[in-house]
Amino acid sequence: MRWSKPLRLHLGVLVVASLLCTSAPIIWMAFSHGSEAAVSAGAQQMRAMSLRLIEGYRNTLQSGTEAVALASTLPQLVSPPPQDIKAKQQFFQEVLRTVPNATSVYAGYPDGSYLQVINTARRDIRQTLAAPDGTAFAIRMIARRPAADIISTLGFLDSDAKLIAERTIEDTSFDPRQRPWYRSVIQDGAPVSVGPYITGTLNVPTLTIAAPMRDDGKVVLGINIHLQTVSRLLDAAEISPRARAYILDADGNLVAHSDPDIMSRIIALWSRTSGAFATTANGFDPSLKTVARLRQDPAFAGGGLARVDFDGETHLVQIAPVSVSGLFTGSEAAIVVPLQDLVAEANRLLVRNLFIAAAFVLAGVGASVMLSRMVSRSLYRLADEARRIGDLDVGEKPMSHSWISEINTLANALAASRHAIAQFALYVPREVVRRIVNPETRTIVKAKRQDVTVLFTDIKDFTTISEQHSPEEVVDTLSAYFELLNTIAERNGGAVVQYLGDSIFVMWNAPVDDTSHAEHGCRCALAMKAAVDGLNETNLRNGRPELLTRFGLHTGPAVVGSFGAISRQQYTAMGDTINVASRLEGMNKELNTSILVSAATRDAVAHRFTFRPLGLAPVKGRAEKVDIWELVGENGAEPPPR
Repeated sequence: MRWSKPLRLHLGVLVVASLLCTSAPIIWMAFSHGSEAAVSAGAQQMRAMSLRLIEGYRNTLQSGTEAVALASTLPQLVSPPPQDIKAKQQFFQEVLRTVPNATSVYAGYPDGSYLQVINTARRDIRQTLAAPDGTAFAIRMIARRPAADIISTLGFLDSDAKLIAERTIEDTSFDPRQRPWYRSVIQDGAPVSVGPYITGTLNVPTLTIAAPMRDDGKVVLGINIHLQTVSRLLDAAEISPRARAYILDADGNLVAHSDPDIMSRIIALWSRTSGAFATTANGFDPSLKTVARLRQDPAFAGGGLARVDFDGETHLVQIAPVSVSGLFTGSEAAIVVPLQDLVAEANRLLVRNLFIAAAFVLAGVGASVMLSRMVSRSLYRLADEARRIGDLDVGEKPMSHSWISEINTLANALAASRHAIAQFALYVPREVVRRIVNPETRTIVKAKRQDVTVLFTDIKDFTTISEQHSPEEVVDTLSAYFELLNTIAERNGGAVVQYLGDSIFVMWNAPVDDTSHAEHGCRCALAMKAAVDGLNETNLRNGRPELLTRFGLHTGPAVVGSFGAISRQQYTAMGDTINVASRLEGMNKELNTSILVSAATRDAVAHRFTFRPLGLAPVKGRAEKVDIWELVGENGAEPPPR
């Protein structure tokens, strides 16, 4: 799928870009009036801001550490999923709300089970997971059953923790016990910090804080912080537009950088090399060599402010350790700022002009949003209309109107499509239409062999009824009759394949799979008989003919799908199963019964329904006799009157 974004975003970007182009000269003028006399004040400000920046990074790690520590004390997290799954999910969701910079929280178990709750606020995470619209959290669960089979699912929840969608993950090779965070905790038996490394589910570089459960040291809890999030935490733009901040691990390797371009290159290297990138990444920033030298000097390694020259310009450098609760030991944050950027007047003008620019941007965004909504609202309505048509919600609706003629043209085309599909659905089973118009499932209607349950109905002495009543009266009576039976068939999961004169051909387990198709067929036949009895009472009161209906049910294999010429197809079923069901319906006349079923149908649902044996009987056109049963009623329910 090609990259695309909403219209309002494109308009907003254009407006914001134009506003930024207007405000940028103002900001530049503010910097150009900086004074050398304010260098001292600028240095002090840089010290305060840099410490606050480093503290923000520490707080993020500390929040993650505290969340994992708290989780390790909760007894409901000891049991592997799906046990206590609701409590686990609710707690992990609360952790993600409390630690907004965390991308996911998870637990790995010694049997290979795994539960992960993912914050889908990031666009790249939603794209990786193919999350549906409205997703706030994703739930990854791997549960192992005693029979050695594995349940691996990915669910999507909205902001109210309601399930939007769920799909099975076919690849069950993921094993939390092989992940770096699990192995490190099991090896050390204590909380550990791991990373950066590539995550298994999201396939992104991350920092991890993991700890064992207090009650079971082989159950490991972890929380992930995306390296891109770390980069945002290191944003040093408040200090100076040219300021940069980055994190170095204990070995002096570059972990994260405030410059988005450098950070993107770091992440790209991580994705390609899974971590073997230190030499290349450490050449991304010329200040790294100077910082590496200062880390060896006790006067600066603990947070002292150093003034150094490189790239032909004087810079202020501050280095501070960022380890938290004994984790990330040896990691340090470095902030590098050109001295010239720290003049007080420049900062004063920067703040003033940033407010002016922000006001212009906000005003422009507001105007662009209003403009884009006027256009996109109509487009979204048309998109919803298209989705409803795809779901066969083809009831007549007022046509959307817009002051843009192209949108009106599209609305007219959709209305024509809705009408055409509505007419199409009158002649073909609704589920078949839905699958034909869906490009992903249209091949499902191709003919194939499968087990089905088939029901045939017929009205007793319909020829006589037609002779004794006017055609208009017969049509009205038969229309009400068919509408009643069609509604009952769809309510019981059946597909009305054909109307054959006064008969109906209904099928289960095709086109929609139905593991209980024999049960649903029997229940449908009983419901139809009861409904027809009620209809007959109304017909007799209104002077209309009584419609005594006979039913035949049979379960067995048939070839189901589209048949016919290339230019004219019909969805139906063929085979001995269809013929037997039709013959059973006709045998009601000889046996003075209403609902006859075959032994195949009776054997499938004998525990749910009451049957009366009628023995073996010959079937016209078939060499073998058929074991016939009369369907009397559903167990636990009063049998319908004979």
